[in-house]
Amino acid sequence: MMRSNIINIVSVLVGVCIGAIVNMAIILMGSSLIALPKGVDMTTDAGINAAMPLLEPKHFIMPFLAHAIGTFVAVYLATRFSKTKAIRIPIIIASIYLIGGIMEVMNLNAPLWFNVIDLLGAYFPMAFIAFKWAKRD
Repeated sequence: MMRSNIINIVSVLVGVCIGAIVNMAIILMGSSLIALPKGVDMTTDAGINAAMPLLEPKHFIMPFLAHAIGTFVAVYLATRFSKTKAIRIPIIIASIYLIGGIMEVMNLNAPLWFNVIDLLGAYFPMAFIAFKWAKRD
């Protein structure tokens, strides 16, 4: 029992870390796939907030995908390697990522439509899909 709890905790921690790496890789890769407006500095919160009026809907695709795919990868890996395959694992991970998303919404002046789509679509729905896929294997 104790061993399976430790494996579950390690699975969650490793999943969250790898999901965060995937998230950041997609964010960093995003500007090379979808060019940003000239003079935009996306390296700081102040730069991102200053750039918001210049961004088009296409510029929000990669951040959404980063959040959704990062969550998916984290939940899939944690569920796949956990001992219990319990729904609490995806709920914990999705909650961690959702809290991060809410913190970003509070820090950045992204459009309301993006905040709603991101917070409602990137975390718990992707966690549920990843959970279902991981349990199939």
